[in-house]
Amino acid sequence: MIAHKATIAALTIASAMVLVLGQVAKAQDTTAETAYKDIEATLGSVPSFFKAFPESGIAGAWAEFKSIQLNPQSALDAKTKELLGLAVSAQIPCQYCIYFHTKAAMANGATEEEVREAVAMAAIVRHWSTVLNGMQVDEAMFRQEMDAIFARGAEKGEAK
Repeated sequence: MIAHKATIAALTIASAMVLVLGQVAKAQDTTAETAYKDIEATLGSVPSFFKAFPESGIAGAWAEFKSIQLNPQSALDAKTKELLGLAVSAQIPCQYCIYFHTKAAMANGATEEEVREAVAMAAIVRHWSTVLNGMQVDEAMFRQEMDAIFARGAEKGEAK
């Protein structure tokens, strides 16, 4: 009898969860529709990569994209964000991202030289990361040495 009551209780809880989760899914569908409308209003269309994203997460993905990458009030200006995006894209590597971030950086005022320098910086960071990690340079010593270099630079007024 106790096992029977436990089974009934478990089935009742499971049924309630299905109802609640079904309502959440419906709410997410509406949120996806709202996100698609906002994407279209912002960009003029809904690019296929947004359509390929799971509907259950598109509202959050768009909110992140819009609040950081497209936000003119964030800490980094648009050109800097896109040059960073390009540098990272070159190292991943992601041809889609390289294309987008190059176009976006230039649309936000980056010059050909700034684009080349961003990519070169990505290569330099990758190069020295390979050396430091591959040679297993002691991290504590590295930090101590870098702190001393920055301190000397600050004393000379070289650090910005």
